[in-house]
Order: sequence, then C-alpha cells, then structure tokens
Amino acid sequence: MLPSVVFWGLIALIGTSRGSYPFTHSMSPHLHPRLYRGCYGDIMTIETAGATCDLNSLISCGIRGSEMFAEMDLRAIKPYQTLIKEVGQRHCVDPAIIAAIISRESHGGSVLRDGWDHRGLKFGLMQLDKQIYQPVGTWDSKEHLLQAVGVLTDRIKAIQKKFPTWNTTQHLKGFFLL
Repeated sequence: MLPSVVFWGLIALIGTSRGSYPFTHSMSPHLHPRLYRGCYGDIMTIETAGATCDLNSLISCGIRGSEMFAEMDLRAIKPYQTLIKEVGQRHCVDPAIIAAIISRESHGGSVLRDGWDHRGLKFGLMQLDKQIYQPVGTWDSKEHLLQAVGVLTDRIKAIQKKFPTWNTTQHLKGFFLL
C-alpha cells in the first residue's frame, strides 16, 4: 500500500457535498452512522492538505482535487461496500478508511489489470506490494481484503508501539505518512 495523506479523497465517498454516507453505516443498527469509527481512529478528524499539487495538475489537487477523485471512484467502489463493512468490522477498522485506501490505491479496481498495477508489482484493491507480501485470494476477494486490512492494522499497531504518547488520530495519520 502506498501510504499517503491523499486518502482524503475518500472523504467524498463517505460524505460528499450531497450528504451521502455510504461507508460509515454502523455495524450496530443502534448507533448513528457517524459514531462508528473503529479502533484505529476517525478519518473525519484528520486534517490534511488533500491531493498533492504540482504544476501539471493544479486543477485536481488539494481537498477539492481529492474530493473530485473520490467522487469519480464512488461508482467503482460501491459494489464492494458490503465487503468493506464486513472486513472493517472483523478488524475493527472504520470502513471509510478502507474505502479511502481503495480509492487512492486502485480507484476501486478500475485501473488494475487482472488485479495488478500497471507495473505488475502491486496486487488487489488496496495494492499489496508483491515484493513484501504474498497476496492471497483474488484481487477483489474477501480473503485478499482481509489480508490487506490485516497489514494496515499491523502497521498502525507498529506506529502505536513506536509513539505511545500519540493519540488515536496521530497514530492513524502516522500510518499514512510512513
């Protein structure tokens, strides 16, 4: 997974200007959707500058650029909504975080070739690097998503161990800055 603060793009998937919240539906029907944030933080509390800006892409950068990318990815990610929620619940991760990574890394799988990135080095919706991990399952399977979210939680736990005085939001943001 390519860590990046640009994951804000998926904020649009969980709360676009139209007010939809498709990925923050609580695992418990008694909780308001905004109350489910998992064990690793709340994506809605992280401040970021959004998509990286450079001279060639000034129109699609910053917070608005990230929102634009996320809105484009919404249709591609929507079929995985239930799977994202199930895996999030199993690993105690806010589904919005998982959806954000899927949007950032593979645009909901829409840019993949048989599950691989354009160089053939990263695999799956969350783009596990084959040089580090042995991917399991098909690129869009529950088995593979469980593996990728397991990697995510292991890396967040490593940040927690390295920086024990940080709060939950700092630990989550620290993962994206690795």
